[in-house]
Amino acid sequence: MEIIVNLDVVMAKRKMSLNELSEKVGISLSNLSILKTGKAKAIRFSTLATLCEVLNCQPSDLLEYKK
Repeated sequence: MEIIVNLDVVMAKRKMSLNELSEKVGISLSNLSILKTGKAKAIRFSTLATLCEVLNCQPSDLLEYKK
């Protein structure tokens, strides 16, 4: 059981680079990279909300639960 992070998929659909997303969200490139690669252990709701706002998506677009 795991949580899959689809940040890279959503970014590709929006044609947004990691650098651009970092600037708009206010999160460092290294932290976004950790999240994007699925190596993050947690994410704050405020960060998730900001990502959703900037990427114009829902949390379910970014996170997926796999059995």
